[in-house]
Amino acid sequence: MSVFNRLLVKALPLAPKAIVGLVAKRYVAGSTLDEALKVIQGLNAQGAMATLDVLGEEVSEREKAVAFTEEYIRAVHAIAREGVDSNVSVKLTMLGLKIDEGFCRDNVDRIAAAAGEHGNSVRIDMEDATTTDATLRIYREIHARHGNLGCVLQAYMRRTLADIDGLPAEKPSVRICKGIYVEARTVAWKGHDTVRATYVNALEKLLAKGIYTGIATHDEFLAARAVGLIDKYGVPRDRYEFQMLYGVDEELRRILLAGGHRLRVYVPYGRDWYPYSMRRLRENPEIARHVLRAMLSGR
Repeated sequence: MSVFNRLLVKALPLAPKAIVGLVAKRYVAGSTLDEALKVIQGLNAQGAMATLDVLGEEVSEREKAVAFTEEYIRAVHAIAREGVDSNVSVKLTMLGLKIDEGFCRDNVDRIAAAAGEHGNSVRIDMEDATTTDATLRIYREIHARHGNLGCVLQAYMRRTLADIDGLPAEKPSVRICKGIYVEARTVAWKGHDTVRATYVNALEKLLAKGIYTGIATHDEFLAARAVGLIDKYGVPRDRYEFQMLYGVDEELRRILLAGGHRLRVYVPYGRDWYPYSMRRLRENPEIARHVLRAMLSGR
């Protein structure tokens, strides 16, 4: 990252919330479930699948965790009612992981059961390193009960290759991503090229083991390496999918779909759009420049 981009990222918290909101529209499907479902309908029409994400994390009150659980159950039923091609993704700190692991597990169980009623699935997102063990415990337990859960592994974590070996024997499903949390060097690999290498290593191990893999990347180098590994191992089309964020590199999305690959778009919605949007802007200083221009122009 250039010096200018680093300075720009540090300045983002100074941007007025209204200005960030203008840019956030690119990354967030709306504040309501109905708005998100309309976005998913449009994505389906383009040939893409979706995963629906209710924005929010780090919940410290049981009532809020239960409310988010109920919203996910409502979303699962709405997906079935509207006939859209989408599953849901959940963050465990939203569902009460930092309150009580058993309480969180029960909330995930309710969502998985509701999804199972419609033959749908649930993806458990991975958060920072303090939550990894508990996240994988809950994933293994609820997946054994319902058979419709997937998890996420972050390629930059030093433990990821070993975690692949610890996946359930029955129908494991993994999204592999680079990882976005700021972690200590003792637990995470550092450096752009190094993280690319760890991503390829983890992806190859997943595909070689025949594990259903969500290849989450906007990095064209990694997309190219993924296509090569899919060809190398003769992975059937129904045993993998590419995954991308809503609002990010729509041209690459179209290219992958045109190449015959299945692709799923991560579609977030909800009132907690600001923290999510700030993370996206920090990851992509080129987009953050739009915020700077809007501030300077007085819009």
